[in-house]
Amino acid sequence: MASLTERKAYREKIMQALYEATEGNRLLGVTGAKLAQDLAIPAEDLAAACTYLVGEDLITVDWAAGNMPAMVTLTHQGIRRMEAEEEDEHG
Repeated sequence: MASLTERKAYREKIMQALYEATEGNRLLGVTGAKLAQDLAIPAEDLAAACTYLVGEDLITVDWAAGNMPAMVTLTHQGIRRMEAEEEDEHG
């Protein structure tokens, strides 16, 4: 099982990857398989991170068998959070 530091890092990686891949468009998503592969996140940790982010209303997930995310998309709240972080970084 991942440590707290790893879990937080996985969540941030997922949010960043979704934001970059979808360019902040709620109509676009990324497959769970692509996230797992691109971010090198173990399957159970990916599922746990996605569950957490759903609970925070930052993403939506279409779940596949075995509790694997089939498709992951940003919510309006998730996009707002990522835009705020981008504004903070770029002043």
